[in-house]
Amino acid sequence: MVAPTDAAFAKLPAGTLDSLLKPGNKAKLTSILAYHVVPGKVKAADVVKLTSAKTDIGASNGVIHVIDAVILPK
Repeated sequence: MVAPTDAAFAKLPAGTLDSLLKPGNKAKLTSILAYHVVPGKVKAADVVKLTSAKTDIGASNGVIHVIDAVILPK
């Protein structure tokens, strides 16, 4: 799992985070957060070599990598 820092969320366009935190946008926020979960166990040394990874909400590997950007769905 990768976890964006508070600073990463602060880099989002103005108003984006406030909008995502509204109760009506729960599904959209869940979708964005799901982009930060990768199944399996991926060590930091391997993460830096990746250009892409399949994401999955059900991952529970206990490995968390802190990132400095929020990954948004296209």
